[in-house]
Amino acid sequence: MKQLSLVFSIWLLISSVAFAQVKYSNEFLSIGAGARLMGMGGAGTAMVDDATAGYWNPARLLNVPGKMDFSLMHSEYFAGLAKYDYGGVAYKLDPSSSVGLSLLRFAVDDIPNTLELIDQEGNIRYDRITSFSAADVGILVSYARKMKIPGLQAGANVKLIYRHTGDFAKAWGFGIDAALAYAVSSWRFSAVARDISGTFNAWSFNKDLLSQAFELTGNELPVNSLEVTVPRLILAASRDFKLNDKLSVALAFDAHLTFDGRRHVILPIGPIGIDPYVGGELRFSSWLFARLGVGNFQLVPGMNGKDNLNLQPNLGLGIRYHNIYIDYALTDVGDLSIAQYSNLISLRYNLN
Repeated sequence: MKQLSLVFSIWLLISSVAFAQVKYSNEFLSIGAGARLMGMGGAGTAMVDDATAGYWNPARLLNVPGKMDFSLMHSEYFAGLAKYDYGGVAYKLDPSSSVGLSLLRFAVDDIPNTLELIDQEGNIRYDRITSFSAADVGILVSYARKMKIPGLQAGANVKLIYRHTGDFAKAWGFGIDAALAYAVSSWRFSAVARDISGTFNAWSFNKDLLSQAFELTGNELPVNSLEVTVPRLILAASRDFKLNDKLSVALAFDAHLTFDGRRHVILPIGPIGIDPYVGGELRFSSWLFARLGVGNFQLVPGMNGKDNLNLQPNLGLGIRYHNIYIDYALTDVGDLSIAQYSNLISLRYNLN
């Protein structure tokens, strides 16, 4: 039974990537990076000014203070079963250009492999149990440059993706993002086009490891396949408000535009779906930060045949000590979303 259970689990993992609709491809790249913007509900693409700009908006890498900036984040989902990690660095080449590097990994580790549990003589051999990981890894190489128009900046990402389910299946992928950022007075605007190249994953499967088990269970062997992540556009705006000498607040609004016409969004316009994200950050003397945001608005089909509104409120807190920033975010406060809540912690160091 354990052997059959493992085969079924592997089949679910492989079939989900081999035959899934393209709109769900590489969804681990949509989770987020850094507890700061996550605490704002995923809003803030137009205001990000640390190493996570390589993930959120590469054009904003030029707004990172100092010569170099580092950022790390860890979070866990499904009671610690799945782990999500991020690491990023931004480096200013000169006053007009910056580069960045981001690494993301979402994985379920230590999955028992019981394919060899029973030996050729029919004996159960627990010493033959091994383990494997089902992991998604993304590497983003970013570049940003000032344009001739005052306040205008441009940036781009080149993405390399590696996904694998142990030695059973693996995929390599490649994609490109492009971004613009514009600042005037206390206002900031941005446009980020993700996966403008149509980010692809080319899957291959190890039939030598799977053939016998799949034949015994009556399943068809998967074939090599190609999946494509369709483009999306993120339009964002933010503004700073100074309340007094010690207090200030930044408000942010992001709109994610998708074009496949098959999503449960609250603002569908023909084939275009609009997902809004709203957030804010309260700052006290540049060392204490409180954040609040709402995102992931969805119309989810209910039992009564009507769509129910789903949303995800997030909270965040940040502390700065000299050049070190520690940020915390709690996602899905009140369990109002179908997404799982998570505690996120990130660490940032700025080299002035």
